Amino acid sequence: MLYLLDSVHLQSAKYFSPGYLYKKNISSSTDILNNPVEYLTGISAPRAELLRQELNIHSFKDLLEHFPFRHIDRTNVDKIAGLRPGMEYAYVAGKLLNMEIIGQNRGRRLVARLQDQTGIIELVWFQGINWVQKILHVGQSYLVFGKLGFFMSQPQIAHPDLENFTVENAAGRAHLEPVYPSTEKLKAKGLSGHLLGKFTKEVLQRIQEKDLPENLPANLIEQYKLMPRFQAYEQIHFPASEKHYEHALRRLKFEELFFAQVRMQLMKLERHRFSRGQVFDKIGEFFNRFYNDYLPFQLTNAQKRVLKEIRKDTGSGKQMNRLLQGDVGSGKTMVALLSMLIAADNGFQSVLMAPTEILAQQHYTGITEVLKDLPVNVRILTGSTPAKQRKKILAECVDGTIHILLGTHAVIEDKVQFANLGFAVVDEQHKFGVAQRARLWKKNTIPPHVLVMTATPIPRTLALTAYGDLDYSVMDELPPGRIPITTFHRIETARPQVMDFIKEQVQLGRQAYVIYPLIEESSKLDYENLMKGYEEVKSFFPEPKYWISMVHGKQPADQKETNMQRFVKQDTQIMVSTTVIEVGVNVPNATVMVIESAEKFGLSQLHQLRGRVGRGADKSYCVLLTKNKLSNDAQERLKIMVATNDGFAIAEKDLELRGPGEIEGTRQSGALNFKLASLINDKAMLEVAREAVEKLLEADPDLKLPANEMIKKQLHFQKVKTKWSKIA
Repeated sequence: MLYLLDSVHLQSAKYFSPGYLYKKNISSSTDILNNPVEYLTGISAPRAELLRQELNIHSFKDLLEHFPFRHIDRTNVDKIAGLRPGMEYAYVAGKLLNMEIIGQNRGRRLVARLQDQTGIIELVWFQGINWVQKILHVGQSYLVFGKLGFFMSQPQIAHPDLENFTVENAAGRAHLEPVYPSTEKLKAKGLSGHLLGKFTKEVLQRIQEKDLPENLPANLIEQYKLMPRFQAYEQIHFPASEKHYEHALRRLKFEELFFAQVRMQLMKLERHRFSRGQVFDKIGEFFNRFYNDYLPFQLTNAQKRVLKEIRKDTGSGKQMNRLLQGDVGSGKTMVALLSMLIAADNGFQSVLMAPTEILAQQHYTGITEVLKDLPVNVRILTGSTPAKQRKKILAECVDGTIHILLGTHAVIEDKVQFANLGFAVVDEQHKFGVAQRARLWKKNTIPPHVLVMTATPIPRTLALTAYGDLDYSVMDELPPGRIPITTFHRIETARPQVMDFIKEQVQLGRQAYVIYPLIEESSKLDYENLMKGYEEVKSFFPEPKYWISMVHGKQPADQKETNMQRFVKQDTQIMVSTTVIEVGVNVPNATVMVIESAEKFGLSQLHQLRGRVGRGADKSYCVLLTKNKLSNDAQERLKIMVATNDGFAIAEKDLELRGPGEIEGTRQSGALNFKLASLINDKAMLEVAREAVEKLLEADPDLKLPANEMIKKQLHFQKVKTKWSKIA
């Protein structure tokens, strides 16, 4: 395009810059939204670099997708005298009375005073002081917007957005103006939210509908009464009214949720159609003999339902990847065992991987006890398995004489090879990285079926979004005869009464846990807190009348196991521990769980710890011991723990309090990066989007129909070496 420039222009190097070419409307770019932000008026190279560093804004598209978090009516200016605590933001106009720098070094700040007809407000800057001093002028009138605070009863705004106040710019304002997320560093360099709005407006003026083409089929837009896409981007930034903004927000939220579901469900479809699996086509002697003669209790309807789902998957010829979530004590391990017996009936070996030696040993003890004299060869392999025994186990895995191998991550080591691995179970799946779980796939030419289990309930919206590409089973029913655990909240001053309650239970022949929080794993502080707590418990329960076990992360594995076994065998009545016993400890005689500093635990962890009791026939109790003063969030967590034992209700509340956060594992990264949609507030919309995607892909699984071409264009699948979607 340089041929358009005359010889005079060619004499100056600055005219070769892409920014100049764009600003002259002769940009060579075919996709305007990919243009870097430097192409906009007022964005120099240093400013562009700041936007990249602070807000990850590189292009016009990034700027358009940096959505305002609220709008304000800037035609309605606040009176300074009317500002009150509790008001989140203030928008005032007035004359700058004075400016002064207060303090030195790190305590240095610039304080200015702005006055209207009713009062005075302080404006404060802690960064960019020299720059602010240059652009502000005493005696000038300014429009000021920012987060309102009060200092010594004086209204104050730190790092406000400012612009010169004139009658013209006050009168010519839109009804609603966007307020954008920004950072202190950007504000200090003059890149206020207001200026971001100016840049965004310029982008919207430069682009046309063809630059933001429609990406949803016309029938969906009509069915759900959605605003057209280009209009939605205009109205989400600069709405003509609040109603226009609501429609724009609804459209763009739906779009986010819709495409998240499209990606997940296409991955699931691909796995179902192209992932070959071992075929378990019969139920044989192992399963039937165990089910008819050895099953220790009648299966719940939920267990039967999940078994049918697994049976259908493993007989389909497609490789199974199923997420099984069930509350503490719902019988997931029994479902896993029955599934592994089906594998054995079909000539296949199984492996069960647990996150800790304690849990692996517990699985081994429990499974061998219920199998009794059935000819099923079950072995356990952990990091502490003696070399001679390990060698024998490895040989039996290779020659096929082992039916079921249980263990820790030791089972995925390269040296562990199988004759014919057909079924793999991963317990407490969130404790393993996806790459670790992926190594199970390499244990057979045709990958084994994979069942991943978690006792941490996952809210439905989170499961559909983060694990939507997996088949998904829920066990929402406890075995008959389980007595609900009663939970109490007590403050520190009630400690003597709590200890007396433990004594009452011990005198009845029961046992108790006392758990201390692990704030920094294996840190000196945690160890000291635990030891202090241990001595305190001993003062209430002196030996030899009472015996106490202690377990923590710093202990050698053999000592930890010995102390645990003393408690299991009832040689000790009380277990003092960190959260190392959070999962997998099964002592039916334990009826009391005391959680020290319970306010420091998350809801899911409190629920997991509580699940260590209530495993026998006796009534069980959980006591949440806290300090007296608690934050609002801590009070909410404790309130729901006292109110319910329902893990799914607790998970929903946890999501509400903390947000979705980051789902652990490589596969899930990016799954929850919504800019507008919320898994907490938009549950109904997620369900609608999911149903719409299911219907669409049922009719057109390859998106070949012309009406769905726009969906195909919108998707950007990245080619990666490992297809994490195939791994639970």
